Amino acid sequence: MSKSTQTQFDKLADALDSGEFQQIRFTLNNSLRPAEVALLIEKSPPKERQILWNLINKDLEGEVLQELGDDVQAEILSRMETSEVLAITETLDTDDMADVMQQLPNTVMKELLRIMDKQNRQRVEQVLSYPEDTAGGLMNTDTVTIRPDVSVDTALRYIRRHKEIPEMTDSLIVVSRKDSYIGILPLTKLLVSDPNITVREIMVTEIEPIQASMADSDVAILFEQHDLVSAPVIDEDGHLLGRITIDDVVDVIREDADHSLMSMAGLDEDEDTFAPVMKTTRRRAVWLGINLITAFVASAVIGLFEETIDKVVALAVLMPIVASMGGIAGSQTLTLVIRGQALGHVEKSNAGWLLNREMIVGAMNGLLWALVVAVVAVIWFQDITIGVIIACAIVINLIAGAMAGTLLPLGLKAVGIDPALAGSVLLTTITDVVGFFAFLGLATVFYS
Repeated sequence: MSKSTQTQFDKLADALDSGEFQQIRFTLNNSLRPAEVALLIEKSPPKERQILWNLINKDLEGEVLQELGDDVQAEILSRMETSEVLAITETLDTDDMADVMQQLPNTVMKELLRIMDKQNRQRVEQVLSYPEDTAGGLMNTDTVTIRPDVSVDTALRYIRRHKEIPEMTDSLIVVSRKDSYIGILPLTKLLVSDPNITVREIMVTEIEPIQASMADSDVAILFEQHDLVSAPVIDEDGHLLGRITIDDVVDVIREDADHSLMSMAGLDEDEDTFAPVMKTTRRRAVWLGINLITAFVASAVIGLFEETIDKVVALAVLMPIVASMGGIAGSQTLTLVIRGQALGHVEKSNAGWLLNREMIVGAMNGLLWALVVAVVAVIWFQDITIGVIIACAIVINLIAGAMAGTLLPLGLKAVGIDPALAGSVLLTTITDVVGFFAFLGLATVFYS
């Protein structure tokens, strides 16, 4: 955020406090971009959000709405009549319209589709027929198509007949009479080519179209690898459905980053910072419950060695060190592998090499820090035996953490579970259980 924008935000906050609504209305509708207005709404508590939304001009509501997170979108849409939602969505691109409509109850969505004009309804239904996280759910249907047998001059005259062309249009899409995808014609080529030659002679056929069923994360990787601004989307029969543009891909990249970060804590990437108390409590309670179950598992392992702990009180003092070291080492590996999966770096072919590398790193770090902790433990408790026990336990747990951090994401992804969501909980359980069992098990052997 620029310094000037932050200054405007601060002034708006002061104006809200003093009730200077005319000044706020002017700033919202004339000084800030839609994305900045959306940010201001998202960073405001619920009561102030409603005031800000009511001060936005009707012709800007659609642009602001599409910039809001899903939770805040749903909150605002829930207070609108169907006719109001229709008036807003009519100004949006098809993909943005579909995204907004997915936040509505089914009854409202059906009513909205019913009162749309035929062309818009067909376009929206086409996008809605695909899952939100696929190329089909991401695409827009506002394509400019052309036949391969027309001349460049005809193509130029055809473009000039449009009052405007869709944003992010860097190419015309070349299709057959049955709308089958053939290739693309970059505008840069069109503008400098001989007017008398045909589109077929200068079109580009090397660009592979995107299948509508492709995951949006894979679409983002394709755009990054090929430096695309836009790309055509086709169905399984090769018919053109629409196109995906770079602005949509940027949203995917941002959402994936948010998802990875928030999922580590069991939260949704669209979690509203200022969501109501009961809603927030309910969402977090589920995650806390899952963590409680895993904590009981770790406690049960400790309970197996109750007699040993009673004999050597120092074990209770040192136990958290073993579990913590394994947890940190495992988390480092887990984060690395999940990131590698997201970027398409980690596959079955190289997973073995990665596992070996991480286990060697875990063993080397284990030996290094085991020596440090052992020396501290011996000095602290004046007991060489306990130094040996904790050193061995740390080495074992760091290797186990590295192994779990590598294998968990691979296994979870193979069975269709999001590694970012479930990986950290399972990893913590594994490193706690292995750490406690190794430490207390060795202590039982040495002190029995």
